Amino acid sequence: MINQHKLPLLDALLEHHRRKPISFHVPGHKYGAVFPGEGKDFFQSILRIDATELSGLDDLHVPEGPIREAQDLLSRLYGSQESYFLVNGTTSGNLAMILAACRDGDRVLVQRNCHKSILHGLRLANARPVFIAPEFNETLNVAGGITSEGIEEALKLYPNPKAVILTYPNYYGEGTDIHKIIQICRRHGIAVLVDQAHGAHFVLGRPFPLCAVAAGADIVVQSAHKTLPAMTMGSYLHFNSDIIDKSRLRFYLQMFQSSSPSYPIMASLDLARYFAAFYTSEELIKLLDCIDRFKRDINRISGLRVLESEYADPLKITIRSTQGVPGYYIQEALEKQNIFAELADPYNVLLIAPLSGDFLNEQYEKVLKGIRKGIEGIRSVHRISSVHTSWNSDTAELELSYNQMELLKTKEILINDSAGMIAAESIIPYPPGIPLFLQGERITEERISILRSYQTLGARFHGGESLPENKIIVFKEM
Repeated sequence: MINQHKLPLLDALLEHHRRKPISFHVPGHKYGAVFPGEGKDFFQSILRIDATELSGLDDLHVPEGPIREAQDLLSRLYGSQESYFLVNGTTSGNLAMILAACRDGDRVLVQRNCHKSILHGLRLANARPVFIAPEFNETLNVAGGITSEGIEEALKLYPNPKAVILTYPNYYGEGTDIHKIIQICRRHGIAVLVDQAHGAHFVLGRPFPLCAVAAGADIVVQSAHKTLPAMTMGSYLHFNSDIIDKSRLRFYLQMFQSSSPSYPIMASLDLARYFAAFYTSEELIKLLDCIDRFKRDINRISGLRVLESEYADPLKITIRSTQGVPGYYIQEALEKQNIFAELADPYNVLLIAPLSGDFLNEQYEKVLKGIRKGIEGIRSVHRISSVHTSWNSDTAELELSYNQMELLKTKEILINDSAGMIAAESIIPYPPGIPLFLQGERITEERISILRSYQTLGARFHGGESLPENKIIVFKEM
């Protein structure tokens, strides 16, 4: 039985620090000795282990020592064939898994409410994506997941795709019947790639949704930093496939990851694995009790309610005004009380609870007091009865291939004149980073109406640099 108590990479870094090394190598701060005074106090402790590929510290791209041992421990915990540390975030893992699984011109079924990094990977692979509309969650007013029935219907229309790409869970913690979807794909010999950015902690088991690794996905990428105690940009990639060439995956991981990986980030990934391996049932019960009490107390605040969604991650707490106040306004009011939510949308504010009942208990009264005070300050704002944020979307390919997009010229036009044109840019409300317009798809009046709703409420966008002038970039006619 493998010893999960070990921390191979962290131990190697601490041992290196104890040797009082004299640095004639990169990085230039020389373990914090050369560093501006203003930031030195904050950075000093972490800079002591900010090393490079020295003897005894291993190499992320050719691991043979403590990095390999740490990744093996990770693999055993999650039950994968192999697991990898990612220091460039889940984005790098999404790019690598798509390029490993897909070749030029391959058809791929893709969940429509995917992260923009999935779209970037599809373009780099020059794949032919077919976008499947997710189910719409009427309670939260957000796009949910794909159903097994949706996959079956898509396979009738577009048989024999190279892969299916899922986003599981969605940003709000909703999980679909991923095991059934993977079984369907297995029967057809289709690889399943899963962006599980928000589900690294699903390895803890119930009541969290099923981990995609345990469900049998070929490749799963997880943002360890989102819910486990890892540093920002620290992620995991798990490989469990007899369909995808592992050597291709390794090649693309080297391509998309820095050749100078951060040792503090990797050490934090080692620690996050250790944290998950020894998270006890007692800790989980304490946490869930605290979250339930927190939700009940929020529901007692006049003007607010907590929305519950079946099969959702308990760490995700979605709050809504009972008086039609937009989520963006609630988020702003909370920030004035130094309470910073994960995101807001036209209806909701999303809070992500920690995997620590002790932490939540310590902040409990302060947070509730801040929420009460914040809500009191926005009761006089203009309210909206409804916001157009959902759309009907059939399973469909883009109007143009990526190669065609490279050759076409573009132009700016007024948004109100763009219906029927083909978008030359992706426009993505951020967060959550799910595209409203996809580059290469035809613009509809319905999507324009949704865009207007987001603009009215002050949403931020990635892409759409001309939106402040009420313009959008489209392709000129071929």
